[in-house]
Amino acid sequence: MKSEKDIQETLKRKQIGESLPSVFVDDMLMSLKYYVDEEQAHLKIKSHEVCKTCSGHGCLYFCPVGVYTMAPDGKIQVSYQSCIECGSCRIRCEKDNIEWKNPRGGFGVAYKFG
Repeated sequence: MKSEKDIQETLKRKQIGESLPSVFVDDMLMSLKYYVDEEQAHLKIKSHEVCKTCSGHGCLYFCPVGVYTMAPDGKIQVSYQSCIECGSCRIRCEKDNIEWKNPRGGFGVAYKFG
């Protein structure tokens, strides 16, 4: 049987939970601001030949914003302009075939807190 203190704590948590706004990851991602460096990509595929030997193509599924897509000719396309710089792709690429570096100063994603 729950004590009075436990019941009060449960009610307090419920009230706090009900007062918080619903947050969706897609909405959060849409609120990011990008400063695109059109002269120098910070992501690229090292070798498209290596990608052909990859069985899973994890980069197509692991990136939270879908930077990597398969072109009709079978090559992996990189839309670095929408990268949120999480580094997931370089961790997930089983062939270590993604060149990832931080964008040049003044470029990239600007995270906003609050």
